[in-house]
Amino acid sequence: MTINAKIYAQSGIQQLKSMIAGNFPPPSMGLTMNMRLADVDYGFARFEVKATENHLNPMGGVHGGFAATVLDSATGCAVHSVLEPGEGYGTIDLNVKMMRPVPKNVKLVCEGRVLNRSKSLGVSEAKLVDENGKLYAHATCTCKIIAPTS
Repeated sequence: MTINAKIYAQSGIQQLKSMIAGNFPPPSMGLTMNMRLADVDYGFARFEVKATENHLNPMGGVHGGFAATVLDSATGCAVHSVLEPGEGYGTIDLNVKMMRPVPKNVKLVCEGRVLNRSKSLGVSEAKLVDENGKLYAHATCTCKIIAPTS
């Protein structure tokens, strides 16, 4: 059985827990974004992230796309955690509100939670905060649930 076949035979939460345990390689986007999935539960995902010199805009601040990408990952993985074996998902809508500039070289946490799961949609939200709970950005997301094909 190939690694992809092994992954898709598991539920979403099993896949994510296997990734945290190191049984499956993390997505390459995690390396690009300097983020890692730190915890997952049913309907919940927590990432640890740190913006670096690789994430700057032309003015030298952290690019807004950094927060948007991290929030997309947290909201998406929260939905991923409620998938049945063989199901997939894709983000169809992501609304991001930036509260303040994201600092460089500061460990942040991004927690995503599912608000609702139906047969065809997952709705979730996420917050990007520092260790003191200071809010840097918030997002809501709608994901299309993709049923397994026979």
